[in-house]
Amino acid sequence: MDYTHLSEFAVRPGALTLWRAELAPGAAWTADARPLTSVHVRHCRETDAADPRPGRGRWIGTIFEMDAPFHPAHWRETARRWHARHEGLRTTVTRHDVPEPERLVCAAADVAVTAEPIPGVTGSGAINEYLSATLESRLSPLRWPHCLLATVEHADTGDFTVLVAADHSVLDAYSQAIVILELRALYAEVTRGEPPRESPTFGSAADFAQWERDTAAALTPDCEAVRYWQRFLDGSGGMLPRFEPAITAEGKATVIAGGATGSVACGGTGAVVGGGELAALPQTSVSRKLLSLGELEQVERAVSERGHRLSVAVFTALAIAYRRAFGYISLRAIMPIATRPDLRWLESMGWFVNVVPLDLTLAPDLDLDSALESTRTVLRRSRTANDATWTRVLELLNCTDHPRFGISFLDIRALPDHELVESLRGHTLRAESYAPDEVFFWIVRATDGLRLSTRFPATFPEVEMDRFLAEFTRAMREFAGEQGGGDRTADTRGSFALPSAAPDRVAESAPQAPRALTPARV
Repeated sequence: MDYTHLSEFAVRPGALTLWRAELAPGAAWTADARPLTSVHVRHCRETDAADPRPGRGRWIGTIFEMDAPFHPAHWRETARRWHARHEGLRTTVTRHDVPEPERLVCAAADVAVTAEPIPGVTGSGAINEYLSATLESRLSPLRWPHCLLATVEHADTGDFTVLVAADHSVLDAYSQAIVILELRALYAEVTRGEPPRESPTFGSAADFAQWERDTAAALTPDCEAVRYWQRFLDGSGGMLPRFEPAITAEGKATVIAGGATGSVACGGTGAVVGGGELAALPQTSVSRKLLSLGELEQVERAVSERGHRLSVAVFTALAIAYRRAFGYISLRAIMPIATRPDLRWLESMGWFVNVVPLDLTLAPDLDLDSALESTRTVLRRSRTANDATWTRVLELLNCTDHPRFGISFLDIRALPDHELVESLRGHTLRAESYAPDEVFFWIVRATDGLRLSTRFPATFPEVEMDRFLAEFTRAMREFAGEQGGGDRTADTRGSFALPSAAPDRVAESAPQAPRALTPARV
């Protein structure tokens, strides 16, 4: 599962319809005393209410092909049940220009779903272009609905494509991945005339927000997690780390003249707030397979024999590549992790993400065994910050910076029925970013090998990133005792042209599997 732009997914031609939630006649919003999560509050504050394109660079989503005939009435009921099930989708906010935006919620029975047929937009390119523009203009944390659905009916095959797109406040990377099977199951239930499945794992995102804010309020400068963050920030002058090769020789970010950036925490999206000549330049983006399944299995066997997991090998190879390609002794970044601390939120839709520090410094000789052990130690230590809300930690440490360099890793096999998701052409999506100084990597252990998606500033030479990815791939092969041999079906060098959008990244997007489901082990 690659994490791509909508433009990289070849939507088959068909009849396009948008589906949006709305309040049923006579229904009303109800004030809710439960707070928003810390990152949700920050997200709202960073959104310009007057921006005609609030979703530009910010929305995330999922697209897949439903393996069933399209029945509009059945799909409308599917969308209604989905909104009714998840309280986060039935939530919005009051004024955002106050210290603490208030939560508004509508009852499950008060949600209706309206169809908006889009006549004349039937070709693949036209559909992508229309949807991209629509999502940029209509998705916002300040205006409900915060999620839009779209269907494309394919008359020639009798099936249909489904797009789920949302503001980050109601969706995260893990949600992006699991929503495919949830909507498929709901549609099948509606088609068969069955009631929706009930489960205690569809917990309220608002209840999670209360837990998160209570946990954040208990943090103090003396907490172990806060001290861990302090040492991390001390290593970069009180700022969050950057992907150093993308920074100018003076050591400053290549920022837009007269502009600034706003970053959506942990979701791997960013939006330019200010103006300037570069504001219209989207970041360079790539999704490619670096190792074939055969090569990857060799690596997995080799690192397992050394007593390590694939995640340790991946982060070690990144640090080795950072040194070989650019000469930096340490690889310092932030790492998004899933924060679903209880099984009741296992299947919830919402924003359940935290950020932890990652500081990898390997010995000069780059001995593989010692490098792997060093990385495992660092990853284990990072757990200290797992439950410490990163936005609150930065407040306590008087740091107003935002993430500019992040790395996520996901083993897709941790997700339920991942092979079925692949067969449905499931892709997680992110909006094009216009940030001038952000670099994010999403690495996925997929069913067909090791895949990587990245985005980086338009000003950073593509050949330099290509060199880094080639060094990363070489380091991974070295774990299996190879020096560049093996199966060459993976795309690891050459131009940075994007691959075709045939079946090809939580989602974020490679998401981190929730610890409640698959406890993190390194």
